[in-house]
Amino acid sequence: MKSIGVSLSEQYLAVRKQSVDICQPLEIEDYQVQPMTDASPPKWHLAHVTWFFETFILKSFVPGYRPFERSYEVLFNSYYNGVGNQFPRSRRGTLSRPTVSEVLHYREHVDASMLALLDSDASDEVVFKITLGLHHEQQHQELLFTDLKYNFGNNPLAPSYNGCQILPGGHSEPLAFSGYQGGVYQIGVDAGNEFAFDNESPRHDVLVRDFALADRLVTNGEFLEFIMDDGYSRPELWLSDAWTLRQTLGEDAWTHPLYWRLQGDGYEEYTLSGLQTMNPDQPVCHVSAYEADAYARWKGMRLPTEMEWEVAVQKQEKTGNFAENGYCHPIPATGPGMNELYGNLWEWTQSSYAPYPGFKPFPGQLGEYNGKFMANQLVLRGGSCVTPQSHIRPSYRNFFYAGDRWQFSGIRLAHDQD
Repeated sequence: MKSIGVSLSEQYLAVRKQSVDICQPLEIEDYQVQPMTDASPPKWHLAHVTWFFETFILKSFVPGYRPFERSYEVLFNSYYNGVGNQFPRSRRGTLSRPTVSEVLHYREHVDASMLALLDSDASDEVVFKITLGLHHEQQHQELLFTDLKYNFGNNPLAPSYNGCQILPGGHSEPLAFSGYQGGVYQIGVDAGNEFAFDNESPRHDVLVRDFALADRLVTNGEFLEFIMDDGYSRPELWLSDAWTLRQTLGEDAWTHPLYWRLQGDGYEEYTLSGLQTMNPDQPVCHVSAYEADAYARWKGMRLPTEMEWEVAVQKQEKTGNFAENGYCHPIPATGPGMNELYGNLWEWTQSSYAPYPGFKPFPGQLGEYNGKFMANQLVLRGGSCVTPQSHIRPSYRNFFYAGDRWQFSGIRLAHDQD
């Protein structure tokens, strides 16, 4: 047994406070809205991350612990079949009860028990699960932003979140590329003192060819050129699944990135600060992997593999436009040289989300955390403007379906080196 230590206690308090702080600008009505099936109401996020600590830590490691409310074991279970039943995801927005105040009381109840545990001695297993719970909550902090934006961005009033800083100006440098020598590299992580999700391990060898990676993300202005060249209407640029999806959704469904609005001869873009004239120098965001791939084909290039991305980032400092900056939106590149590999936008890769050689999921019920989603999705790398900086790592693997657009996702071009 060992003392958990003040640092983990401080981390716990800081992460838990940040979730509530993100919701401070909201009106009470905003807590309940579920704008689409893939998104969840803010109230549900606040309760679910609390359920995680109660389910996987307090109920297992605190003798005599009594759950706050038995019905919450179903209402706020996301997808853990090994734990029990779940309330249907598509109906989370119908839960007018428990109220917001009851959910906040639930958080206070669990926090009190967690703080008592944090003051005690604990096994390595307890320390690991608390750390996992904190990273899990940081993931939901990002989802709070993305799901709120989908709610507000589809509201005819285009309301402002009122929790973001004024976006800085800037001018994008001409697009340039940095070359990388091919060879055998190591990516991923091995189990050690630093936390990582199970899908990031084990560390292993990969073979890459000589490649080049763009020094910055594709901008709004550059993507507009693709639109003006009828990029959305040219089937030779699109993967078959993408073209079929666009036909299913209707010709008018995808004609520009999510949150762009055609106004007269130009575009406005909805940001969490409200509608703004589209800034051509800001990185284009809220594009699907299908759109990113079509744009890359139009440019005669391709998306990077996740292996190439991790090779490129190995000598980069973990700096960038993260949630702590408070912009809630990508900002223009800061100058020449490699920019934005961390923060600003999650970067689509062409790599399928699959297990690494020798992958082992977390033990027990937590094995459902990542492994069971390793099919039909693509990997994104780098973090975004609403990702907590302490949450990201060179080996971090995010994953979404190729047609998803509501995340803060963008495009970095790559090409082979002859």
